[in-house]
Amino acid sequence: MFHGSMVAIVTPFKKGGPASAGKIDEKAYERLIDFHLKSGTHGIVPCGTTGESATLTLEEHLRVIEITVKNTCGKIPVLAGTGSNCTEEAIFYTRHAKQLGAAGALLITPYYNKPTQEGMFQHFKAIAKAVDIPIILYNVPSRTGVNLLPETVARLTAFDNIVGIKEATASLQQISDLIALCGKRFLIISGDDFTALPTMAVGGHGVISVTANIVPAEMANMMNAAEKGDFDGARKWHEKIYAFHDLMFMETNPSPVKAALAMMGKCSDEVRLPLCKISSDNTERLKKALKRYGLLKASSR
Repeated sequence: MFHGSMVAIVTPFKKGGPASAGKIDEKAYERLIDFHLKSGTHGIVPCGTTGESATLTLEEHLRVIEITVKNTCGKIPVLAGTGSNCTEEAIFYTRHAKQLGAAGALLITPYYNKPTQEGMFQHFKAIAKAVDIPIILYNVPSRTGVNLLPETVARLTAFDNIVGIKEATASLQQISDLIALCGKRFLIISGDDFTALPTMAVGGHGVISVTANIVPAEMANMMNAAEKGDFDGARKWHEKIYAFHDLMFMETNPSPVKAALAMMGKCSDEVRLPLCKISSDNTERLKKALKRYGLLKASSR
């Protein structure tokens, strides 16, 4: 169910006051979902890091999942971000994601608390036992301060509804260790656009992508080729869009990708504090790249 190019979709906001972005722009969000459906994206991941889940209210979080499920119409799976550093809160969000019709839940390792490997095992065990929904673990040490080790992940494969992991360590060694320890049924999904193709080459199953927000068809084409074993063809797509991977992280995600989408006329570049819009220098750098690639509307050039 979860494979190929899955977009870590942004949450568009309406223009706010001087201190913060405004309410969710539901119409813009629906248009973004339609953009992905038409572009061949294999799955949508709402309420992740790129979706600014950390600054969504509880009601907004559930509403974003609801809109995503409604507008995908079952055509591609919705993998809802439901993680928290509080186990009971993660269970709450995961339970509601299932009720709203999400195909699965993406659960980040607990952050700030800095749990041990045993603590993380018990956290995910509790969620898996509480909610019968396919679960993808999410390991991103640069954001959370903890690294979910392959040995711990292997222990978690004992729970049938823990079906995979989004691995965002950018370490092909750790990815290879996961593949060796967890078996072929366990889904290994890249959490870094840079490692999407290399992950597929060593036996992975897909990517949860930031870059796919702006070039969804190209990312889907790359993953389609890789899934068929056509790595020469996949490499051509990789080389074509590789520069965007760096640009999407030239400042804290999702500020750059929202700036790009605004230039493309897809949604506003509003982000919620403590994030802020990208600098004027980086705005010009991004605009030049989008222009070279042919992604800017005539009015934006």
